[in-house]
Amino acid sequence: QVQLVESGGGLVQAGDSLRLSCKASGRTDAAYVVAWFRRAPGKERDFVAGITLSGGNTYYRHSEGRFTISRDNAESTVNLQINTLEPEDTAVYYCAASYKPKVGIDESDFGSWGQGTQVTVSS
Repeated sequence: QVQLVESGGGLVQAGDSLRLSCKASGRTDAAYVVAWFRRAPGKERDFVAGITLSGGNTYYRHSEGRFTISRDNAESTVNLQINTLEPEDTAVYYCAASYKPKVGIDESDFGSWGQGTQVTVSS
């Protein structure tokens, strides 16, 4: 299994940018996709973006253009760049790893989860 630790969150103003990082350890060679989810206050945890570790193929639940997922296999890190942050982006952001060759968007598709990093956007 893979262990995941998120970092990079914080309190920012609307219009700012953040780069969140997900550091993986353990059996990283077993993971197929690493994805970012987020849980806004009072809402369910929703998929944001995913990337295949082998090919670097990316996919997004919503094509908003402000989110960019990338990977650095040498550092065992997956990043999520968020530009032009909005108050609606306020959420706990989680990274997750899957182990099946599927580009899923459901929580059930992912077997490992980090503890999350808080992003708070003020207006």
